[in-house]
Amino acid sequence: MCGISDLAVWYLVLKKGVIVKRCWSSGIIVVFCASVAGFGLKEGAKLTPKQELGKMLFFDTDLSTPVGQACVSCHAREVGFADPEAKLPVSRGVHKDRFGNRNDLPAAYAGFSPRFGYDEDEKLYVGGMFWDGRAADLTEQAKGPFLNPLEMANPSKNAVVDKVSRAEYAGLFKKIYGAKAFADPNRAYDYIADAIAAYEKSYELNRFNSKYDLYLAGKVALSEQELRGLKAFEDEKKGNCAECHPSRRGEDGTPPLFTDFTYDNLGVPKNPENPFYYLPRKFNPTGVDFVDLGLGGVLNKPEENGKFKVPSLRNIALTGPYFHNGVFKTLRQVVVFYNTRDVGPWPEPEVPPNVNKDELGNLGLTEQEIDDIVAFLHTLTDGYDTTTGKSRPGSDVK
Repeated sequence: MCGISDLAVWYLVLKKGVIVKRCWSSGIIVVFCASVAGFGLKEGAKLTPKQELGKMLFFDTDLSTPVGQACVSCHAREVGFADPEAKLPVSRGVHKDRFGNRNDLPAAYAGFSPRFGYDEDEKLYVGGMFWDGRAADLTEQAKGPFLNPLEMANPSKNAVVDKVSRAEYAGLFKKIYGAKAFADPNRAYDYIADAIAAYEKSYELNRFNSKYDLYLAGKVALSEQELRGLKAFEDEKKGNCAECHPSRRGEDGTPPLFTDFTYDNLGVPKNPENPFYYLPRKFNPTGVDFVDLGLGGVLNKPEENGKFKVPSLRNIALTGPYFHNGVFKTLRQVVVFYNTRDVGPWPEPEVPPNVNKDELGNLGLTEQEIDDIVAFLHTLTDGYDTTTGKSRPGSDVK
């Protein structure tokens, strides 16, 4: 039984024709345990005390060493809670000369991912956090950046807990987790992550109010080009994008998340502009020879090398650069890559084994169809204003 209070989600293996459309690689579809409304994810919904605390932690720039970087620094509301420093292919840490090896995934909608696990029937991995699934769930993910020397660079859990214990919101922290909440630093650190995860599951990050959402609700119409793009996006003989980025509402009316939470090797090339390659050896021992193995590197399983989590496409027009290493700067470049990877003048994949050769690489899309798909993807941006016809993501997040 799913816990609605935790926004838990689960997945069903498609059998006996219950669901007609299958994901090519997994044969699964992710479903909500209850409707979005049942989770309290509605416009104007007040944050719970725990979510308020999590928001304070999320926005607190004193929780890095040195001070100056918060969760929101790499997950800004105006760009769908993705990294606002779009000129960089990967994310910069609190030390301005340090960079992560990857482009941060958006925090918006991340809470709907199921816990990382292996489906024995389908023989594939599903869910988890980060590009490589190394954190089982959202709470575990929230613990990582504080201690990562390339991100917030705190020396220990104790250092983080000490800062929180002296913050203005320490009283609220103790009100929620108990008078002795800071007595055990390890437990207090878990509480910090728990509160941040609670905020990341709130309406402020999971708004479901894009133009496409309003279109599905019958409140607005898509343009002719956007409709053509939607058709090409879903057509198995065209873009076939919906196979791993489901675009239809659930049978109970729940909106699509545009990901099946699986992992795939798309044959993405290395990014020679990645500043991580040039960090000191203590941060990157292999220098420019670094190869990102993704899921396979975490699991130490060669058959999973080069596979990265299928991201949600919600707010995708705001979250460039694209792919795990930020190798492409625009959405159009991404669609062109999907279309011509195997027939165009593209560099070799960073990890050649396990590349998906079945669902992309030579799609035969015309230039018009490429533009149409990109136009449709722009309808997935949150904060659509029916009066102006424009999206203002994060406009109601103070």
